[in-house]
Amino acid sequence: MRYIYTLVIILLASLCAVAQPKHEVRAVWLTTIGGIDWPHSYAQSARSIERQKDELRHILDQLQQVGINTVLLQTRVRGTMIYPSDYEPWDGCLSGFPGKNPGYDALKFAIDECHKRGMELHAWMVTIPLGKWDALGCRQLRKKMPRNIIKIKADGYLNPESQQTADYLAGLCAEVTKRYDIDGIHLDYIRYPEDMPKLKTLDRQCGRNNITRIVSAISRRVKSLKPWVKMSCSPIGKYDNTTRYWSHGWNANTTVCQDAVAWLRDGLMDELFPMMYFRDNHFFPFALDWKEQSHGRIVVPGLGIYFMSPRERDWPLSDITRELEVLRHIGLGHAYFRSKFFTDDTKGIYTYAKNNFCRYPSLVPPMTWASRHKPEMPYGLSLSNVANNVAQLSWHHAEKDTTMMMFNIYASKKYPVDTEDARNLVAIRRQGRQLLVPNDGCTYYAVTATDRYGNESRALQEDAPYGEAETQCGSTRLLRCDGKKVEVPNKAHIADTEYLLVESLQGIAVATLPYNGSAETINISTLKNGMYQMRSLNRKGMSHRLGMFIIKR
Repeated sequence: MRYIYTLVIILLASLCAVAQPKHEVRAVWLTTIGGIDWPHSYAQSARSIERQKDELRHILDQLQQVGINTVLLQTRVRGTMIYPSDYEPWDGCLSGFPGKNPGYDALKFAIDECHKRGMELHAWMVTIPLGKWDALGCRQLRKKMPRNIIKIKADGYLNPESQQTADYLAGLCAEVTKRYDIDGIHLDYIRYPEDMPKLKTLDRQCGRNNITRIVSAISRRVKSLKPWVKMSCSPIGKYDNTTRYWSHGWNANTTVCQDAVAWLRDGLMDELFPMMYFRDNHFFPFALDWKEQSHGRIVVPGLGIYFMSPRERDWPLSDITRELEVLRHIGLGHAYFRSKFFTDDTKGIYTYAKNNFCRYPSLVPPMTWASRHKPEMPYGLSLSNVANNVAQLSWHHAEKDTTMMMFNIYASKKYPVDTEDARNLVAIRRQGRQLLVPNDGCTYYAVTATDRYGNESRALQEDAPYGEAETQCGSTRLLRCDGKKVEVPNKAHIADTEYLLVESLQGIAVATLPYNGSAETINISTLKNGMYQMRSLNRKGMSHRLGMFIIKR
């Protein structure tokens, strides 16, 4: 029965394959501990610093080419940092020597490079573990807070039950948030250590309260500084037992006291990246469980692509591609663990993502629970030739701070450009206000503004030649208009239209007209001569472009 249940889910996903969505989190964990993802060389001179930077640039170029829009960069390693911190020493992954300055700020560099490519960067903070008992990070913290560090086997850990741990980690995350233009704080290992002897007899609700206290302290500090910075964590891949499936004794809520669903519900987390490094019935039912308990927030299951390595469990590629397809079908994003297994194209996963699954860019879903305010539309869109078949697309915006307002650029052979179609996205989260684009006389462009919450403005369309509408390289189809009435196309009936919206070519509303669902024309006698576009609006707030018309009396 369980095997049949899994097959049904997979079959539904394949039969009901959804188009590549405009909004979808596509993430990777980029690990720095031991340089296993990056860096692969040490920064010990000006030349080697540049080589180390080039390594990261190359990785990010690869990730951009396949549509990755979120990078979870390991920032706190094991009581050590990849930036100059007032709290903890440098990790040795950068310079080759723990505690030694590599000669540049790796976190700032990574943020700048991600933002150049339209990617979010989330600072991945390993929270409770401190590494080996006598390693630099743990040794220094034992001096600072000797009663707050516990030893389990050969490693040190912050005490998950103390207020001192909550305050300390909140201070660390606040430092990163204050100093850097990060897009998120990502908490790893925010749970009880599984080898902690006390865990066997611990009252589970008391344990959940202890971990939640830490999460709450961090979240409140971060949000008080920059409310748009996403709070996320990577809980154990199964939240708990479901009504039909047993978690086999390893889950977030009961085993290690991570009440991640409550963190979403109570606004302490914006996003979860559950570590779903499983297959078949250990994966699909629990992915659905996360979806059903997401409370309208973002859930991005992590996929254990490292298990495809022959040195690990030698999973076939099909195990991962089925998971990707099901996640998209149920409206969840995906994250790869780890970056190197992805960019190394293990079993062809990178090729599959690039050529099949993520052929077009995708935007991170907006944080509508934090803000629904749409930014102002850009203005002054212009296209100027700079070389053969190359032009510079330029625009302006009222917001002058380039870190607070970004832009998405769309292109299409049809006019006006449909900005709801992911296939038309050509650049995302661009901080600059110009872009070199092809100029073939057959492509049209549109630009939207997007704020730090991910809310997108209305589209500023490129001006079209007078009389050109519904265009595909010169093919024109205008809605019939006699100067008093304009036709309503049949697709208005299909769209369950309640209102018809008349807009200028720049997307500015001119008229809102009630629609009874059957009229073949509407009265536009009060409108001035000019060119307009018509849109439908239904009871659910969904809007569709119906066509364009000219009033010429």
